[in-house]
Amino acid sequence: MALDRQQIVDEALRLLDDEGLDALSLRALAGRLGVQAPTLYWHIGSKSQLLDALADAIMDDAIRELPQAQGADEGPTWLLAALVELRKAMLKHRDGARTVSGARLSLRRGDFSEQAMSTLVTHGVDVHQARLTVLAGERFTVGYVLEEQAPVDETQQPPDVVELQRRFPVTIEAITEYFSTQRTPDDLFRDIARLILNLPSEE
Repeated sequence: MALDRQQIVDEALRLLDDEGLDALSLRALAGRLGVQAPTLYWHIGSKSQLLDALADAIMDDAIRELPQAQGADEGPTWLLAALVELRKAMLKHRDGARTVSGARLSLRRGDFSEQAMSTLVTHGVDVHQARLTVLAGERFTVGYVLEEQAPVDETQQPPDVVELQRRFPVTIEAITEYFSTQRTPDDLFRDIARLILNLPSEE
């Protein structure tokens, strides 16, 4: 049966999840599909186009889960929920944030931004402020997930706990205080995003 573009993108996502972005190539993808690399060029002309297609697929997941904004003052609150979905979509895939950040021509990234800005404008935010707010929120979210997904060198000796407490006493106190009330890493993301969006704390 002949390959179609969706089959190629689906297998590329599986390759991404199995081996990471550094292993992604048209040759490796062709091998997994049991075809020669030139066969893929009918659907994907280059690795850059493949990266854009993967980013589109990841953004599809985020856009699919976007909430409805209804209240007159819901714009920033809606954007917070949208950024939560963007983070979830990138975390679903190994190197998801690297994939999205590296895909400069992903039209679905543009669709996400357009919907976010238009939602803010509809709810009373002027277009200049809407653009800056969405840009800040998106870049914060992508950067946040880039750090979350950064590889850990298992061979590296971790820092001594006593030395960390001596050198960074306020930082250790703040981290301990934050997580002492059953907060999670998901809560941390939302709380920082609230600061960026100038939303009140949930507490």
